[in-house]
Amino acid sequence: MGMREECKHFQSRTYKSGEVARFCVLGNAPDQPWSCPADCITYERRFADVGWSHGTLVDKPVEQAPESSVPLEERREVLDMASEIVNSVAPELLEERRRQLDEMEKKGRTGWKFWRR
Repeated sequence: MGMREECKHFQSRTYKSGEVARFCVLGNAPDQPWSCPADCITYERRFADVGWSHGTLVDKPVEQAPESSVPLEERREVLDMASEIVNSVAPELLEERRRQLDEMEKKGRTGWKFWRR
C-alpha cells in the first residue's frame, strides 16, 4: 500500500528540480512518502475531488521504498523523540524572537520603510 492520496491530510509538492515531496500534514505516516499506516485513525477522505478523474499532470509514481532493517515501531519512537525535542525548544525560541522584536521596536527599527527617506 502507498500513501493514501485521497486523504485530506495528504500533501504533495513538486520543486523546480523535479523532486516531489509527499507527506502527511499531521505527521502520522512514519514511512512517508512510501506508505500510510493501514489503521490510521486520522484518515479522512478528501471531498473536494471525489469523483474527479485526474489527467496526466498527476505526480509521477513514488520510487521503490528502501530496504530497512529497523522495525516500524523503532522508527516511530525516533520520530516521537524528535518531536518532543522540537516541542520542548520551540517556546524558548519564540520568546527569544519576541524579545528581539520588542527591542527593535523600542529602537524604532520596525522593519524596512522603503516608502520613507
